[in-house]
Amino acid sequence: MIKDVSGGSVHVITGIQAAGKSTVAQALAERLPGRTAHVHGDQFRRWIVGGRAEMTPDAAEEAFRQLRLRHLLTAQACDTYADAGFAAVAQDVVLGDELPTLVAAIRTRPLHVVVLAPLPDAMATREAGRDKQAYGGPWTVEALDRVLRHETPRVGLWLDSSDLSVAETVEEIVRRADESRVA
Repeated sequence: MIKDVSGGSVHVITGIQAAGKSTVAQALAERLPGRTAHVHGDQFRRWIVGGRAEMTPDAAEEAFRQLRLRHLLTAQACDTYADAGFAAVAQDVVLGDELPTLVAAIRTRPLHVVVLAPLPDAMATREAGRDKQAYGGPWTVEALDRVLRHETPRVGLWLDSSDLSVAETVEEIVRRADESRVA
């Protein structure tokens, strides 16, 4: 493992689909000082070529096993970047009990968690304006929002970014870093 005496940090950005995780994580990585890396957790899912099991509301155990693998690989990638002196900014949909499990898997300190939680109406408006569609099929904004708000433990900074631009969201994350620090 590559070690760097300056050490690094990890910032996890989560929320439901179309909450702005990718855009905010990239902007935060660009805003943080020094060396930074943007870790796209969903990339680990895409790398499964044969036998990929997608998460659905009635997902089989194999889908959960692959989801946990994806989160473990995200944690390991973040720790490896941090060991090399980078601030790693990871983003993915991490909901329910998976959030504290991911937090426990990351050994780097300091560790920050930001949950982007725009209101469902704002999410529907954002979804309508996106090139790619995150909803349709088995998931709806309302269904994932319910999981976020009612089944996800209150870990880190929960930020209603409904009325915030990307720059304003990043500014809030930086300003409220003490609230997002979980370890």
